[in-house]
Amino acid sequence: MTLELINPGININFIGRRHLAFAVSGLFMLICLGSVAFKGLQMGVDFAGGLLIQAKFAQTTDPDQIRQAMSQAGLPSASNIQAFGEAGDNEFLINLQAGEDLETEAAAETSLSQEVRNSLFQHFGAENVDIRRVEMVGSKVGADLREKAMSALFYSILMILIYISGRFEHKWGTSAVMVGALLAVLYVASLLGASQIYLIILAVMVTLALCYFLKFEYALGAILALLHDVIFTLGVFSLLDKEITLSFVAALLTIAGYSLNDTIIIYDRIREHVSSSRKADYALTINKSINETLSRTVLTSGSTLLVIVALYLLGGPVNQDFALALLLGIGVGTLSSIFISAPALLFWTRAKSSGPTAGLPGPAA
Repeated sequence: MTLELINPGININFIGRRHLAFAVSGLFMLICLGSVAFKGLQMGVDFAGGLLIQAKFAQTTDPDQIRQAMSQAGLPSASNIQAFGEAGDNEFLINLQAGEDLETEAAAETSLSQEVRNSLFQHFGAENVDIRRVEMVGSKVGADLREKAMSALFYSILMILIYISGRFEHKWGTSAVMVGALLAVLYVASLLGASQIYLIILAVMVTLALCYFLKFEYALGAILALLHDVIFTLGVFSLLDKEITLSFVAALLTIAGYSLNDTIIIYDRIREHVSSSRKADYALTINKSINETLSRTVLTSGSTLLVIVALYLLGGPVNQDFALALLLGIGVGTLSSIFISAPALLFWTRAKSSGPTAGLPGPAA
């Protein structure tokens, strides 16, 4: 006897609910973008540069007391002091912003870290403070890492664009021309002195515009879903005041690959149905393809999320932010593959059907 989580004959009206899904998704995107724009992102020592100290205190304390100890010693103000570990552990991460004179020289690191140790020992007592970790990154190194991380995200999305366009739309030549045009625009913008963040925003806008005018329907649907997942994860980390570190960037790249995998499965099934019956209602074909791959999508994502939840709960404080990013990204990535990337194909193909939702079934349980 075979155990079936989802009935193979299930027929949920996903396409018929796409406008509601777009509205809900748009609302979350506005909240996330607003948080990133007005509240900002809490950059970790990897990107902001500076000194990171992990300290455990014997008695109950709070960030204000730690900040007061640093101020009394005449040290640079801590840009961020946050609790680390479980509640009641009295363990904190202290992040001091790097100045121009603080680079990765061993002498500078030793001097500053010793000053921080002395100030904490003097204020709380040496027997009450346990310094568990000290890390330092120069400001120039942090800026360089930040630019490389953004470039890695952009070029990964660009490679995805080329792959999707070639595999599903058989437009390898047009894809190469589009990439050449995009790189030319970025080169001109860099000559004009545009910063890295503006180059990334410009690249995303130009990529979406080129996909739209060149009618790369599959590529645009996949990229919209990827941007949706990345923005959502960034926005939640901004709302929660979580630090953006190199492990977070690794999580974003993992999310992009995982979300793309779900999207490709649905796209493959759509292409199979379109090839076998070109006169079929396109909206019905997309909805049928989503339902046919729903069991595989839910089982794959569900099993992965179980592992990530275990990592978040049992992996220790060091792995929690990484696990949280994966939990958010893969969870919302599964939904975006169903409600964004696949329905986005209808933007250019309404002529293939008698109506945007013609013949679709009513809502199913």
